[in-house]
Amino acid sequence: MTDRHHTDSKTLADDVRQRLTDDVPGSPLVQAPVTGPGVLEPLRRLVAVEYQAHRVELVAHGTLLARFPHRPAAELWVTTARIVHEATPKLREVARALKMSDADLAGRVADGGAYAFHAAMSWIATSGSQSTAALAAHTDMEVYYSGASAVARRLRETGAPVPEEFLDYYDDPGDDDLKELALTVVQDGLDRGDDPHDALFHAQRIADALRGVWRATTADSA
Repeated sequence: MTDRHHTDSKTLADDVRQRLTDDVPGSPLVQAPVTGPGVLEPLRRLVAVEYQAHRVELVAHGTLLARFPHRPAAELWVTTARIVHEATPKLREVARALKMSDADLAGRVADGGAYAFHAAMSWIATSGSQSTAALAAHTDMEVYYSGASAVARRLRETGAPVPEEFLDYYDDPGDDDLKELALTVVQDGLDRGDDPHDALFHAQRIADALRGVWRATTADSA
């Protein structure tokens, strides 16, 4: 299915999607209790992990822009960097609504799996091919937005005592045009000779890492 000479970007994206078919978006956070005194703690962990990931993502996108400054790749890196940059102050507002301090935002989540995304993104930015980075970006958008919106919708539908700032921030379906741009960049890289097997492998790393974030938010604190 992923022959180096007969693969296109949509086939790779379908391969990643197929591997995720049995996974509930945002699981197990989407299945966490929505009542009781501990309902907000997993959400605070999620906000802290994402806030710390923003710094990694900004460096990663800047590195990728320096490595692949041509079109259409440059447009992808510039756009994703802008989205993260603009999201950061909004995420700080979410943190304030959750009564989180700066120390809370900087604090480590007990489950080390929460940081696999940081490691995967860093490696891809410095060593991955153009197709690897773009397929990782596409996978990131697919897994993150589906999971985050599923969590927000469940909390909203069940009337959970959660700040509206959190619900508004995470109830976001993402940008289909940006996903298409990512696939265009994947295809451009494949046409330049990138290895689709590497792209698929590291896209799966990103998917697994993001699922690890959902799991880490519901883990017991150390």
